[in-house]
Amino acid sequence: MKYEELAEAYEILENSSKRLKKTWIISNLLKKTSDKDLEKVIILLQGKVFPSHDKREIGVASKLVLKAIATATGYSAKQIEDLWKKKGDLGLVTEHLMKSKKQNTLFNEELTVKDVFETLQKLSTLEGQGSVDQKVKLISKLLSIAEPLEARYVIRTTLQDLRVGVAEGTLRDAIAWAYLDEANPNYDDSSDSINPKDREKYVEIMLKVQEALDKSNDFGVVAQASRKGLNELAKIKLVVGNPLKVMLAQKVNSVEDAFKTVGKPAALEFKYDGFRMQVHKNENDVVIYTRRLEEVTKQFPEVKNYILKNVKAERCILDCEAAGYDSKTGSYTPFQHISQRIKRKYDIEKIAKDLPIELNVFDILVYNDKILLNTKFSERRKILEQIIKQEPKKIVLSKLLLTDDDKKAKAFFEESIKQGNEGLMFKNLDGIYKPGSRVGFMIKLKSAMDDLDVVIVGAEWGEGKRSGWFTSFTVACQSEDGFLELGKVGTGLKEKSEEGASFEELTNLLKPFIIEEKGREVRVKPEIVVSLQFEEIQKSPSYSSGYALRFPRFVGIREDRSSEDIVSKEEVEELFYNQRKK
Repeated sequence: MKYEELAEAYEILENSSKRLKKTWIISNLLKKTSDKDLEKVIILLQGKVFPSHDKREIGVASKLVLKAIATATGYSAKQIEDLWKKKGDLGLVTEHLMKSKKQNTLFNEELTVKDVFETLQKLSTLEGQGSVDQKVKLISKLLSIAEPLEARYVIRTTLQDLRVGVAEGTLRDAIAWAYLDEANPNYDDSSDSINPKDREKYVEIMLKVQEALDKSNDFGVVAQASRKGLNELAKIKLVVGNPLKVMLAQKVNSVEDAFKTVGKPAALEFKYDGFRMQVHKNENDVVIYTRRLEEVTKQFPEVKNYILKNVKAERCILDCEAAGYDSKTGSYTPFQHISQRIKRKYDIEKIAKDLPIELNVFDILVYNDKILLNTKFSERRKILEQIIKQEPKKIVLSKLLLTDDDKKAKAFFEESIKQGNEGLMFKNLDGIYKPGSRVGFMIKLKSAMDDLDVVIVGAEWGEGKRSGWFTSFTVACQSEDGFLELGKVGTGLKEKSEEGASFEELTNLLKPFIIEEKGREVRVKPEIVVSLQFEEIQKSPSYSSGYALRFPRFVGIREDRSSEDIVSKEEVEELFYNQRKK
């Protein structure tokens, strides 16, 4: 496929705010995409060059891209930077400069999807001496072949800042519209509406596509199967070793509300202040993933040992919470005490001894050759009780109470809080497991207003003794239209790293994700998730979400979570209205 076709689709998507129209545009693009280009196009539509479960990064910062643009256009870095400050988008800057570039092209060929995809993938492999020059050469070669519009999106994809607003749900529906005749929506562009011939059948098909995505966590795999029909789609299975999104919990403010949502009786479990671990066991092979699907097997060698020793199953996928504890007192410690283990590459054994964890197992998704996603929670729990040999401070089952009594539930809640936990989980006994969903089968109740997980989308350089650090951070929630700002925060960070999360640490984490600079202010790719506490939520016209956090304060950096895990605008609105009821 010519990259020009994809670039033209990008431009239409960028100029449309209507979700159904975006879906229609993508479905038409997919219909004319060849088998050999399909997976590439699917990934590129997400603004990536690697599938979601592949954690490789392009690894290119804006300063390197500036050099490549200068090489390809003949303009100086200063000229490019000045124009960047005016337009606020290096993609648009490149498009503008390519229309009047000073360099004569050495290439006379058309850019293809394969050219862009494979070249940008190659960037991630270049390391060491001379790698910067090699990366500049590869990017500038792409630009030398590209037409101005193509150049806009080559640069944006390189910086992983596509700006065309393709949400996962949009891409999912577009795949169904493109390949599954039964899901023909009869889209009407004039009214931006759909009218399927058989709406019940339409909904059924969409659920099947979502189920396939839940199992594979790969849009490319689902697109290839959908192209061959429903029978092929049904063959997609959950595979031990391939991570999938975890089921998420809705929030409530009282025991009464929790029971109202999940029903009575319910399973109540301690909610630990740790981080999610998805553990895959295939005979003697054990692989561990975080909630954001990063593999951390090497960082937690003791967990692998616990699984091999204490889990009686040839193959299984376990959903767990790793809770840190004090090796001297045995009491649980907050998540931030053990979070540094996630990224640790050296001195693994020492940090495992200094910051031990207890693996609390609370669900099972695969047991030997049986997939348990559609199995009742009560039956999944029985399987866990049969196959887990509990060993305190190593591997245990989450503490559980079956009850329909409000008073017993409240007493259990208080017991959990006293032990240093966050609160309780309430679970529907007949509930199935829905990866990546908040469907009401699982509810969380905490002792106070929940810490809010948000993503950093901007920052501001400090002054004086803090001039080398970012000291103010713009945070955002998520919505179908992208990330919406919730305010700025700087309180709660420390001067020195040994005291906790610091300005320097957060600055170093954000630097690789800078995509725009204007004076002291920068815009960053939404990658770094942080937890905040706040006094209340206020309505505010100053931020794109329409809300602002009053007196926000850093709690910590959530390295186990991705931007897909942060609070949604709908949840912010719900918190806003609920706080008025108190």
